[in-house]
Amino acid sequence: VGIGGVGSWAAEALARSGVGEISLFDLDDVCITNTNRQVHAVEGAVGKAKVEEMAARIRAINPACVVHAVADFVTRETMAEYITEQLDGVIDCIDSVPAKAALIAWCKRRKIQIVTTGGAGGQVDPTQIQLADLNKTFNDPLAAKVRSTLRRDYGFSRTPGRTYSVPCVFSTEQLRYPKPDGTVCQAKGFVGEGVKLDCAGGFGAVMMVTASFGMAAAAKLVDKLVAGARRPAERGRSD
Repeated sequence: VGIGGVGSWAAEALARSGVGEISLFDLDDVCITNTNRQVHAVEGAVGKAKVEEMAARIRAINPACVVHAVADFVTRETMAEYITEQLDGVIDCIDSVPAKAALIAWCKRRKIQIVTTGGAGGQVDPTQIQLADLNKTFNDPLAAKVRSTLRRDYGFSRTPGRTYSVPCVFSTEQLRYPKPDGTVCQAKGFVGEGVKLDCAGGFGAVMMVTASFGMAAAAKLVDKLVAGARRPAERGRSD
């Protein structure tokens, strides 16, 4: 969910790992400013729907893969239509806090496997990326805001040591905030509210970090899917 700097690489990893059916959700088109971090941002793709470009790429990787390209955002209003129990798992690469929290709560209540991702902007060092339960991440403002929203709006536990059973890919790296003169600093005071990962004045981003976020999320979901498929077979052998 979200086929951008993180989600496009997660989708690529799933396709190259032999996942047989993939649904892609995003309403945005490919922009020239996506070139530095998104796998589908190539010559000829600018102005076209991200989900369609990613779907074509997946089909070229594995023609047998069934790909559903949904040109829409997943929000509280569209959740029931798109995120159903038929899905084996979800990778959340949304950068909107309300939509992100709503998706996590929706999947948890319906026992749909979900892996979420924190903020990948303002960082340059992929070696500081980690995987932890969403309630145990640190140094990640996006994950912290999602956690707060889940507690306030969806009844998630406020106990610090309690696990949500929602794996989250995040980075411990100190964020670099943009300054008006084009340089960066580590003081948040130089930016306003709602700064996003973009090239027009928001957080900068590098593919080495965004792709690593996507790869880590895909790896975790594939691990969960394989483990889930293995259990029925093991039960069958023991009967």
